[in-house]
Amino acid sequence: MNERIAVLMGGPGSERNVSMATGHGVAKALRSLGKEVIEVDVRDESFELPKNVDLAFIAIHGTFGEDGQVQQILENRGIAYTGDGVEESRTTFDKIRSKEKFREHSVATPEWEVIHQGERPTIPLPIVVKPPREGSTVGVVIVKTASDLESAIAEAAKYDQELLIEKFVPGRELTIGILGDLALPIIEIIPKGGFYDFNNKYPFLNPQAGGGATHVCPAKIDAPTTKQIQQLALKAYRALGLKVYSRVDVILPEKGDATVLEANTIPGMTEASLLPEAAAAAGIGYVDLCQRIIDLSRARMERAK
Repeated sequence: MNERIAVLMGGPGSERNVSMATGHGVAKALRSLGKEVIEVDVRDESFELPKNVDLAFIAIHGTFGEDGQVQQILENRGIAYTGDGVEESRTTFDKIRSKEKFREHSVATPEWEVIHQGERPTIPLPIVVKPPREGSTVGVVIVKTASDLESAIAEAAKYDQELLIEKFVPGRELTIGILGDLALPIIEIIPKGGFYDFNNKYPFLNPQAGGGATHVCPAKIDAPTTKQIQQLALKAYRALGLKVYSRVDVILPEKGDATVLEANTIPGMTEASLLPEAAAAAGIGYVDLCQRIIDLSRARMERAK
């Protein structure tokens, strides 16, 4: 019998367009495997699913997709879904709760503190100001001079009253995809300008912005350091309670050890995305990657019974 899969895409958050691109890519891949696929454009919590769906493949990035909301709705409706569970999704999406987990499990991460609008950071400049519950670097500002601090806090505060302040660590931007217990080859990201922000991540959404980045995969890092960084990424992934798949972002300073920034539980699967690129470098094609995510998700749900 053909498996009937609803691909949930879009969502009400700031990453809607990227999520649509991911959803279309996943749907095409699953159809090539002979599955019956229904594409569902999710706009809010009242989305409708077709009858007799065997599985919901979540392709919604950021708010609503990665923060446990859609997972809770699907659980309430008795629908199996891809990715990690409600609590793990909620914890990983919240950068403050992630940092608490990293501290609890001794995962190396930049120095950090939490402030509210109107308060001043105590960590000396340079710092990074982040709204804790947004994805794709939305609202993230690097502050190097005191004159820029107020506007950075105001920008991040558009998204949340509680803000994460993190010590800015200059270094090579790395990301490590994880499938189950497998750390994929490391990708180094070299943005065209500034840091790896929304425009550099998704240049096809806004070609006029001149964004983009060079990806080096596997990153040019010696074998012992590569293994050390992959183990660090796995440690962060496990500290967050993740079991299915993720992408862990890491900074490698010029001197000193690698340090974890955050993890993403539903990383992009678009034409410009990093997880499919890392999987391909490990010999796992896009279609196989989608099937593996389904298999790992089913295994997680079986263990949770």
